[in-house]
Amino acid sequence: MTEALLINAGAVLVMALLLWLVSLATGKVSFVDAVWGGGMAVLALLSFIHTFEPGPQAQLLLAMAVLWGVRLAIYLLRRFLRHGEDERYVRILAEDRAKGHWGTAVLIRVWLMQGVLLFIVSSPAQLGILASGMGQPITTLAWAGFALWLVGIFFEWVGDWQLARFKADPANKGKVMDKGLWRYTRHPNYFGDACVWWGIWLAAMSVDPAAVIWTLPGPLFLTFTLVKWSGAAMTERGMAEKYGEDFADYARRTPAFVPWFPSSPRG
Repeated sequence: MTEALLINAGAVLVMALLLWLVSLATGKVSFVDAVWGGGMAVLALLSFIHTFEPGPQAQLLLAMAVLWGVRLAIYLLRRFLRHGEDERYVRILAEDRAKGHWGTAVLIRVWLMQGVLLFIVSSPAQLGILASGMGQPITTLAWAGFALWLVGIFFEWVGDWQLARFKADPANKGKVMDKGLWRYTRHPNYFGDACVWWGIWLAAMSVDPAAVIWTLPGPLFLTFTLVKWSGAAMTERGMAEKYGEDFADYARRTPAFVPWFPSSPRG
C-alpha cells in the first residue's frame, strides 16, 4: 500500500510540473480548478490499478471518485474555455507578476500547493480502494456512505445546472440567483461537494478503519476550505461587491451552507 501511495504522489508531482509548463506557455493558471476533480479521479484509478484482485467495494469507491471528478473537471474546463482566466487568480498573483516572479509563484502557490492538497483530500478514496482487494463485498457502512454521496451529487450537479441556466438567460443579468436549490442554501454546489467526500470517507472507513482514520484531514480540510477559505467565503465577498444590497438581502433569508427553508424576505 505504501509503495502504491508513493507512486500516486509521484504522479501528482509530474502532473503539477507539466501543467506548470502549460501555465508558463499560456500565461494562465485558472484551469487548475478543472485539474482538481480530474486529478482525484486519476488517483482513484491508479489506486484501483495497484489493487490486488479488486472487488465490489473497490469498484464502488472507484465509481464514486471518478464520476464526481470527471463531471467536475469537464464542467470547470468548459467554464475556463468559455470565460478565460478567473479574476481570483489574477488578484492573488498580481503582486508576484508586478515583481517579476510570477512563474515561481505559480509553481509553488498554485501547482505544488494544489497537488499536495489534492493528494490529501483524495486520500480516503486512495486508501479505501487499496485496502479493498481480494473481492471484498460492499458493507452496510459503505452503502450509507454511498447514500450520502448521492445526496452530494444531487446538490452539486443540479445546483451547477440551475446556475448555468440562470446565467444563460439575459433577463437575469445583474440579478442574484435565488431559485431552485439556491433558495435553500447559498452554495448547493459546495454543500454537495462536502457530502460527496464525507460519503467516500465513510465508505472507505468500512474497509480498514485503522488505516483510513488517518485520512480524516481530507474531508475536514475540504469542508473548511469550502466554507471558510476559497469556496463560499471568497465567492460571497465577490458577490457582495457585485450585487450590494440585493445579495445582502438574499444572504439574510437564505441558509449559508447546510440547506434549510428560507426565512421570510425583508419586509
